Amino acid sequence: MDIVVKGRNVEVPDHYRVHVAEKLAKIERYDHKLIRVDVELFHERNPRQSDTCQRVEITCVSRGPVIRAEACTNDFYSALDAAIAKLDTRLRRAADRRRVHRGRHAPLSVAAATADLPVAELAAPFGGTATAVAERVEEEPADEYDDQPWHIARAKVHPAEPMTVDDALFQMELVGHDFYLFHDKETGRPSVVYRRHAYDYGIISLDI
Repeated sequence: MDIVVKGRNVEVPDHYRVHVAEKLAKIERYDHKLIRVDVELFHERNPRQSDTCQRVEITCVSRGPVIRAEACTNDFYSALDAAIAKLDTRLRRAADRRRVHRGRHAPLSVAAATADLPVAELAAPFGGTATAVAERVEEEPADEYDDQPWHIARAKVHPAEPMTVDDALFQMELVGHDFYLFHDKETGRPSVVYRRHAYDYGIISLDI
């Protein structure tokens, strides 16, 4: 398992990279097919956000679904601990789901899978951005947008693997986003599932 640590607006010292590797060493017990773990550090320069100025994002790439977690605090060490705690829960949930499928039992429902999530995490308002889609490949924004009044910070692409609505909702919870873009296996349509309130979800599809 490769661990890649990088920073945005911040230099990452070698001792922090070692600390990250030590902290992430235990996550392989949930998935022995992990290929890479990307850890990205962000520093918010706005002094009004000093309590949450340091953000850590962790993305696990394996042969299965992408699993992601992030946390913001006033220092990178506590942010890393908080992000790993979320990641641990999501990896464990994914491992439980794999065991259910291997045992040929009924797949775990989204409601059951998310029952132990904190209310604050489930009740986050739907106000996502272009970055809130689970990705496998990240690209730089195209130069053609440079002369526009708005700014695209990231452009991401991920495989359009057909899946059910329940699988899409489950993967949305694994990456910790408020919405998830997918190819609906039953209708064949490009669709988006999104979180509304608590355990309520919505779905938007394109009729093409």
